[in-house]
Amino acid sequence: MFTKILIANRGEIACRVAATARRMGIKTVAVYSEADAGAAHVAACDEAVLIGPAAAKESYLRGEKIIAVAKATGAQAIHPGYGFLSENAEFADACAEAGLVFIGPPASAMRAMGSKSAAKTLMESAKVPLVPGYHGENQDADYLHKQADSMGYPVLLKASAGGGGKGMRVIDCSDDFKAALASCKREAISSFGDDKVLAEKYLQRPRHIEIQVFADTLGNCIYLFERDCSVQRRHQKVLEEAPAPNMTQERRAAMGEAAVAAARAVGYVGAGTVEFIVNQDGTFYFMEMNTRLQVEHPVTEMITGTDLVEWQLRVAAGLPLPKQQHELAIHGHAIEARIYAENPEKGFLPSIGTLRHMATPGAVTFELGMGNGVLPAAVRIDSGVRQGDAISPFYDPMIAKLIVWGADRAQALARMAQALAEYRIVGLSTNVAFLKRLVEGQAFSQAELDTGLIERNQASLFPPAQAAADGALALAAVALIEAEKDASAAQSGAHSADPWGQALGWRLNNAFARTLSFGDEYAATLPAKAYGVRITYRASDWLFEQPAVAGDAPRVLSLTAQNGHELSIRLGDQAVHGTVLRDGELLHVFTGGRHYPLSFNDPMAHAGESEAEGGRLTAPMPGKVVAVLASKGQQVTKGDPLVIMEAMKMEHTIAAPHDGVVEDILYNVGDQVADGAPLLAFKAA
Repeated sequence: MFTKILIANRGEIACRVAATARRMGIKTVAVYSEADAGAAHVAACDEAVLIGPAAAKESYLRGEKIIAVAKATGAQAIHPGYGFLSENAEFADACAEAGLVFIGPPASAMRAMGSKSAAKTLMESAKVPLVPGYHGENQDADYLHKQADSMGYPVLLKASAGGGGKGMRVIDCSDDFKAALASCKREAISSFGDDKVLAEKYLQRPRHIEIQVFADTLGNCIYLFERDCSVQRRHQKVLEEAPAPNMTQERRAAMGEAAVAAARAVGYVGAGTVEFIVNQDGTFYFMEMNTRLQVEHPVTEMITGTDLVEWQLRVAAGLPLPKQQHELAIHGHAIEARIYAENPEKGFLPSIGTLRHMATPGAVTFELGMGNGVLPAAVRIDSGVRQGDAISPFYDPMIAKLIVWGADRAQALARMAQALAEYRIVGLSTNVAFLKRLVEGQAFSQAELDTGLIERNQASLFPPAQAAADGALALAAVALIEAEKDASAAQSGAHSADPWGQALGWRLNNAFARTLSFGDEYAATLPAKAYGVRITYRASDWLFEQPAVAGDAPRVLSLTAQNGHELSIRLGDQAVHGTVLRDGELLHVFTGGRHYPLSFNDPMAHAGESEAEGGRLTAPMPGKVVAVLASKGQQVTKGDPLVIMEAMKMEHTIAAPHDGVVEDILYNVGDQVADGAPLLAFKAA
């Protein structure tokens, strides 16, 4: 077994590998970029070495630097995690030439599966079921058009060297083929440097089910059952679960055996995933093979009682697989939700910033050895960030993987909903509320699964805005008042007898009443809604009312318990419990399983301030300007594209809000722009 390994990755997978290695008595070396000097994975390893600037192409993708660090620190092997160099055959070869073990499959297996077209040809010879389509070398547009016409529409075009949803187009009729092919090829050459495409019959309402395979250097190859990864947006997975709902034992065995056949066909070694597209009737077809550990591997670990990272290390050291096929069994059900720094209401735009507060549900690392009667933990969190860390524009904006286990799917669903309700993040936008709606929605809870689930359920997943609950407003009001009392006590002395120096609302001959002004923003397309909350101070409690709400009578409001940011209050006959976290002028109220970001409009804080300068279009996210489509002095009409920004491989177009004139361009192509920065000066007509 190894005594020291280098982890050529960052984030949660680097932390995970470090934890497993430590448990096995193996020392670890981290590599990090300038942006990651204080990152969690650096602290998790025994040693850490700087390898370059923030941009991945100058740090985490520099294979020669990583190999040099491994040799200099005495590491015997390199674990690539996933992403970056994990499926780079040239890097695997370079490791071997340097006398280092690459903890992954042979370079030959990566090359065989790296091209979708070549992989499907190989799978066809191995008798693995394939979707009807054309995977050949002829890339003539007319020939491809003819192939698409012969298989019938809809047809899916895919970049042969692609992944992550890039270079993919669904074509509904023959007339659209040529334009879609040209667009697909442009994106493929831009993203992968290769414009070769393949064409397949597009399946209606398909499921995405993948099989975890594992092979050692001694000829053993097994499958560790399946994961359902059907819930996706733009071909990116959102929720994963194991085992797949409504999977028969016969189909599971057939898919597992097909996956093993695929792995054997390329001489596979290590952890890999064979992905299938599955019809609603259960027929399945090979889609591709990921020659690495997958992000969603924890759900497989939870139901099989295994540590797949430990398996990787053992197999890479030349040891046999810890278990054979007949020794594996499914225990319970597991679901994983990917918690991202993104704004679902703004088209899932990445959200960059600092995790100023992060409270997670109670979680412990999963237990191993379920075959000995040990059950896994109910909740597990894999994360590479901590409170106070920044989510930067340079890397994937994942905050954590939240994984739950239950004795059955119903219990796992309930635990996931509860765990999401307990997740509290302040400092940037997240998809937590969206995930909770998704998990609790009828489609997912009833296992009505296919890759179009999110698009088909837009109405329920993105419901119309609702007014902030009275309980949330009352919690915000109490939190503000109590904070003012604490500040007053600290300033004048906690035992001061001077009533004029205390913020207790005391009046000599009358009751003190004040109006607290709050606001919220539900979505990018909606204006902020204002709330005027009238608070009347009394000896031991307050009166709460909203004068603008018809029929709202004053209700008694009292604080019943307080523990830090957690408050228990009574509003009329209603008992309310929640957490209130202040971030500048925002009060983040967490109550009833919901998150209410409420702005507090303090007139004293803004006294004398001038109105914000108008006429400037601002950046919706931190990122880089990739195109400026307008010029100074240009007349434009409403909807004309003006600037294109890119962050984390996503593009966003800033368009003219009205007819008008571009008065000035404030950034050039290639410039990095902060969130909210004005991009250009604009004068409406």
